Amino acid sequence: MPTARIVGDIGGIPAERWNALHDGRNPFVSHAFLAGLEEHGCLRADWGWTPQHLTLWEGDELLAAAPGYLKTNSHGEFVFDHAWAHAYQRYGQDYFPKYLCAVPYSPVTGPRLLARDGQGRRQLLAAMAHIADGKQLSSAHINFHLESEDESFGEGWLPRIDVQYHWRNDAGWRGFADFLGAMDHKHRKNIRQERAKALRTGVGFRVVHGRDASDDDLVAMYGFYLQTFAEYGNSPALTFGFFRHLASALPESLVMFLADHEGETIAGALCLRGGDTLYGRYWGSTRALPGLHFETCYYQGIEYCLRQGLRIFEPGAQGEHKLARGFLPTLVRSRHWIADPDFSQALAHWCREEAESVRRYAATLTAHSPFRG
Repeated sequence: MPTARIVGDIGGIPAERWNALHDGRNPFVSHAFLAGLEEHGCLRADWGWTPQHLTLWEGDELLAAAPGYLKTNSHGEFVFDHAWAHAYQRYGQDYFPKYLCAVPYSPVTGPRLLARDGQGRRQLLAAMAHIADGKQLSSAHINFHLESEDESFGEGWLPRIDVQYHWRNDAGWRGFADFLGAMDHKHRKNIRQERAKALRTGVGFRVVHGRDASDDDLVAMYGFYLQTFAEYGNSPALTFGFFRHLASALPESLVMFLADHEGETIAGALCLRGGDTLYGRYWGSTRALPGLHFETCYYQGIEYCLRQGLRIFEPGAQGEHKLARGFLPTLVRSRHWIADPDFSQALAHWCREEAESVRRYAATLTAHSPFRG
């Protein structure tokens, strides 16, 4: 059996060994992305994030790995388990700390069990549960894993699902007109009107990749990020150093859609590009202009995907308003190992009821698709 080790600093693992465990199509599990979060002050123990990456070794060879964190709260996870924590507290047990396998602050589907085969993934899961039990943790969680990883989980890992809204080009659209042509008259007209409103304001858009981003571009985008978090009363976790790191360490993956108006950059959306997917992450603006939000966050991204031959656009979590703009309900997944067998049994029933509700909700949304036929 391989030897399991917890690594508290991903910088201690050679990047080429970590990246050899996945196909490189998802930038969020790349060594550069995860190391950047640690190196540039985005993960703090007092905010509940302590890196504890699970690795499996055979001698000096890295066989498998999972990005992991010891959590003292549920901040920045996007799979909500507050009710579980409250239930533990009512029965006099501590829910925190817990173990989380995920990408911090990123509700993005991608590989979580980085291994060359199913055996390696199952060994990671066994090691994760064993270590969590040995440390007397309440639980271990794996958020936003791939559907293809489902087969690796045993009965002890409770499944949960939720809904996000993703744009998919399964029809082979070659341009925005093709995309609109697949919609019913009402939604096609509404999108044209929204885009016309933005055009009439005189806003112009630039697509800036990390390799071409100037310091002014990054300063502007970071300012938009800060402003959006301030407007919602939240504390921004990412630092400007991390934004700079993305541009230099992932120059082909970082994509920004920047809106210019009257000689000033007034809005922007920051995305990351994967193998066949564009991932929308952050947006902000300094002016409230008609159509600006939808154009910056959605339509510019869709046009980019169509030009670049990308098949999927994930614009972020939540938001039923995305449905009318061509983003259809898509199930996302998580798995949960609960140490207390009585709690695990009770939560298994809860998860089954939640899944039924989520599937009904997704079916209702699908019935209101903006696409014809």
